[in-house]
Amino acid sequence: MTSTIDANKQVVLGFFEAVSERRVDDLPTYMAADVIDHNKIIHGEADEPGAAFDGIRSQLAAFDPLLVDVDELVGEGDRVVARVTQRGTHGGTHPRMPQPTGRDFEVEAIWIFTLAEGKIAQIRAVSDRLGFFLQLGWDWPQTD
Repeated sequence: MTSTIDANKQVVLGFFEAVSERRVDDLPTYMAADVIDHNKIIHGEADEPGAAFDGIRSQLAAFDPLLVDVDELVGEGDRVVARVTQRGTHGGTHPRMPQPTGRDFEVEAIWIFTLAEGKIAQIRAVSDRLGFFLQLGWDWPQTD
C-alpha cells in the first residue's frame, strides 16, 4: 500500500516531468485549479490562485528546452521538498525578461510543495537567481 507521502512525491515527480516534456495540458492532473505559486521569477508577480498555470506557460515560452532534473525528494506530512537542477536555453520572450539571448543556463533550486487532496496546492521555490542572470547575460532587475 502506498503512503500519502509516497503518493505526494509521485505527484511532484509527475509535475516536473510534465513541465520538462512541455505537457501543459497535463498540469491540472498535478496542480489544483486554485494553486498558489509564491515563487517570484524576478519580482512583482501576483500570488493569485491559479496564476501558476500562466506562469509555467510563460516560462516554457521563454525557455526551450526547459528541463528539470529531480536530484532529491523529501516528504513529510502534506509537504514535499525537491532539490532540482534546472537547465534550458533562453530562446523566447517573457513579460518580465529581456529579449532572447540564445544562451544556456543550469542552476540548482529548492522547491517546496504543499499538497491537498492529491494535488499541488502551494508552491514555494528558491533558486540561484544570480547564477541564472549571469549565465544569460541579463542585468539585475531594478526595483522602484
